[in-house]
Amino acid sequence: MRDTLLIALYAFLGAAGAGLLGAGALRLLRRRSLTASLTVVAAVAVAAMLAGTLAVAWAMFLSRHDLSVVTTVVIMAAVVSFATALALGRWVVDRSRALTLAARSFGDDGDFTPPAGPATAELAALTRELAATSARLAESRARERTLESSRRELVAWISHDLRTPLAGIRAMSEALEDGVAADPGRYLTRIRTEVERLNDMVGDLFELSRIHAGALQLSPSRMSVYDLVGDALAGADPLAREHGVRLVGAPVAAVPVEVDGREMSRVLGNLLVNAIRRTPSDGTVAVAAERSPAGVVLSVTDGCGGIPDEDLPRVFDTGWRGSHARTPPAGAGLGLAIVRGIVEAHRGQAAVRNVPGGCRFEVTLPMAEA
Repeated sequence: MRDTLLIALYAFLGAAGAGLLGAGALRLLRRRSLTASLTVVAAVAVAAMLAGTLAVAWAMFLSRHDLSVVTTVVIMAAVVSFATALALGRWVVDRSRALTLAARSFGDDGDFTPPAGPATAELAALTRELAATSARLAESRARERTLESSRRELVAWISHDLRTPLAGIRAMSEALEDGVAADPGRYLTRIRTEVERLNDMVGDLFELSRIHAGALQLSPSRMSVYDLVGDALAGADPLAREHGVRLVGAPVAAVPVEVDGREMSRVLGNLLVNAIRRTPSDGTVAVAAERSPAGVVLSVTDGCGGIPDEDLPRVFDTGWRGSHARTPPAGAGLGLAIVRGIVEAHRGQAAVRNVPGGCRFEVTLPMAEA
């Protein structure tokens, strides 16, 4: 037993010396190729075995012949170990270089193409992550292109919509200045109307810019859906009378919600104004509120005749005005984009679908906690 312990001690001391030298070599080569590190690991394994064998041989006074035999066996093992380490290192390095070249395909419009052939589990996991990142970048680029196109359309439409009332105001003010206005009071009333229109457009632009910048500050408070709908109907009633449209409010339960009253009133107001302008004279606009598994659903149903199916996904986009199937609105196409932004800021959802004779806009809000 004592001899066994001595042999183990001498072998450990010899192997430990080789291991310390190998650790120092690995530290010096930590920024070099993986092939060099694998070669050092193989050399440490062989050197540790050789050093332990020599230490035991020296302590046990083995014959020179036996020592040469053991040394020869160890050297042959070293040759095989080094060859294996070099082959493995070259293979891993080649796979890493192929992955590096594939990763360079990332660019403005580049897609990641995983390199062909087998790989280690770590390199395969990295390849999957790069592929997933490439997919996310492609989606982001597509969204960016869509937003950029929407911005261009918005700028063009806003420029046109601003130019029209400004030209009218300029012409009427020049007529008043030159004293050629037959009815100055009517001109002044018209100028005031155009100024209010411009003010509304600027207000919508400001609100939309706050939403896109994430600067919309909400002050939520607990209130009843019944009060929200009642205030919205009262505010839209004069416009409905002007257009000859009937406003119908279905029975609304006093369901509590946690919302910013001012912003949600703007949401319902935009939906009602949009519905009234789209509904022909003698038509009906219905407002309802009901519970659902997802929360509280506020809906506004108009008589516009429906929205083409290809336009439904774009209804809440910035600057959307509809197709030839719908009468062009008086605004700049910002109202529904503002609706979606405010609703999503309340952790809700805005949707639209066609119903017989028109379309139904739905706003889903989470119910207030009891």
